[in-house]
Amino acid sequence: MPQMRSVLLALVILASPVLSGASPETEIRTLLPKDGIPAIDAPEYVGAKDAEGFMQPDEMVIGINIKGDKRAYSVPLLSSHEIVNDVVGGSAVSVTW
Repeated sequence: MPQMRSVLLALVILASPVLSGASPETEIRTLLPKDGIPAIDAPEYVGAKDAEGFMQPDEMVIGINIKGDKRAYSVPLLSSHEIVNDVVGGSAVSVTW
């Protein structure tokens, strides 16, 4: 029985993230290199009618209207790029997701 306790204790120690040398949860780890997810810097636009060919009718978008200049940014597209840098109504904007 003492041998079984030693084995169980060793398993508990090895399974414990702190005791096994794993990084503490507060440590910031960089997983991607700088600019690993490219921003969209020169977006191209299509009208709503043309978007029917590749967007879903219920697709979520982020909308902007500055001085009557309107844009709709596809959330699924932003999920893979995360940032769109654009000029809307004469103002520079960054749309992030």
